Amino acid sequence: DVQLVESGGGSVQVGGSLRLSCVASGDTIGRYCMGWFRQIPGKEREAVADIYRDGGSKYVVGPVKDRFSISQDNARNTAYLQMNNLKPDDTAVYICAAGRRPAIYGGSCQWHSWGQGTQVTVS
Repeated sequence: DVQLVESGGGSVQVGGSLRLSCVASGDTIGRYCMGWFRQIPGKEREAVADIYRDGGSKYVVGPVKDRFSISQDNARNTAYLQMNNLKPDDTAVYICAAGRRPAIYGGSCQWHSWGQGTQVTVS
């Protein structure tokens, strides 16, 4: 049982940068996958990035792979999404998640805990 609180969203200019933070409480993030998703109006929620195994495994989706990065700080029990060179198409509600680590190599995280979402608007 882990609770997630996000911060760092807001309105930014095209080409700008933001770092989103996701502070966990109730459990230690080292036990979990940590991930970021986003919801664009009129579209389904989509995965952005995930991290687990103390940063030994990371994934960022292709459309933002060259601009976004994911990290975590276990001492602060916090996951981050660094977003650079932001574009209008990045406008979305960004949501932090925690999940069970894959049972097998190459498997998917099983997401079970979600933050409230934070709005990112790029214009």
